Parts: sequence; C-alpha cells; structure tokens
Amino acid sequence: MTEATDRKNPQTITFEGHRFHLHLAAVDIQARVTELARAIRVTHAKKHPLLIGTLTGSFVFLADLVRALDIPCEIDFCKLASYGDACESSGQIRTDLLPRSDLTGRHVILVDDIVDTGRTLEFLLEWVEALAPASIIVVTLLWKKEALRANVSIDHVGFSIPNRFVIGYGLDLGQQFRNLQAIYMLE
Repeated sequence: MTEATDRKNPQTITFEGHRFHLHLAAVDIQARVTELARAIRVTHAKKHPLLIGTLTGSFVFLADLVRALDIPCEIDFCKLASYGDACESSGQIRTDLLPRSDLTGRHVILVDDIVDTGRTLEFLLEWVEALAPASIIVVTLLWKKEALRANVSIDHVGFSIPNRFVIGYGLDLGQQFRNLQAIYMLE
C-alpha cells in the first residue's frame, strides 16, 4: 500500500492507481453538521433520542453531530456492510453488529455516513420498525440520489453528491483514509 499526495495539486490524493480530488472541504462539512444538529434539536429536544450510527463509516459524522446536537441523547451502533474493500457495493448486506438498546417506544435517529442504493438503510429501517420505536428519522451526511434503488425516506441530508466513490471523514477505501478531515471523490 502506498499513499501519495500529488505535489502539483495538494487537493488530490493518489492511492493504488486511484486518483481522488477534494470534493467537500472540512470547514464546509463542519458547517453543515452544525445545521443538521440544529434541525434535529428543534424536533427532538425533549425526546431524549437514541442515535444509532452505522459503523464503521459514520463514526466521525456521528461524533461531530452528537457534539453539535447538545441535547440529552443516547448512542448505539450497528455494523452493516455492502462494500467490503471495493469501490462499488456488492449488493449483499452483511450484518456484523446490531444495536443492543431496547428500541421499544424510543425516538430513534439512524445516522448514516452515505446512502447510495439505499438497500442497507432499507434493511436497517425494517429491522428497527419491527422493534416498535415511537419514531424513526434518518440523517445522512451524503446522499447519492441518482444511485437510489430502495424505497427509503431520508429526513436530513448533509450533501447530495454524484454517484461516484468517495473517501475521507470516516469513509474508506480498503480501510484507509477514514482519518481525512475532508471528503475526496474518485476521478
């Protein structure tokens, strides 16, 4: 594995033959996360919501969102995957971890890093709905609207992006680049 930043254009990352260009700067991401938290705070301030983050990609977004939310809440996680180490979804959903919290009667906020085909979100929504929560809303940092194949509703979207592979801010390629503060798009 070799990672190199293009010296001519510091907004470009090259990794194993893939070139990624800066798509969303860290400052823009943080501003949007603050806006999303403000919108959720308005509807959930007195509901003591349970935020469920989809691992592993959403951990950075969830952490920033919770800090900006600034209301009583709880956090749990699930780990679902359809990408593996590839740049494209396999279409198969793998369940590695489901939330342990009792969801009955709770106000649940599903926090996802990215929604593309929506199949993973559809799977998670069906699972959560079966546990009789009081309400469910979905917040995602990124939405590839043109890739959507499932019948899902997203309540809060950080950014709509083209149907292209992205890394950074929790999103990875072969478990690399989650630590980048910005989001980079495959050339």
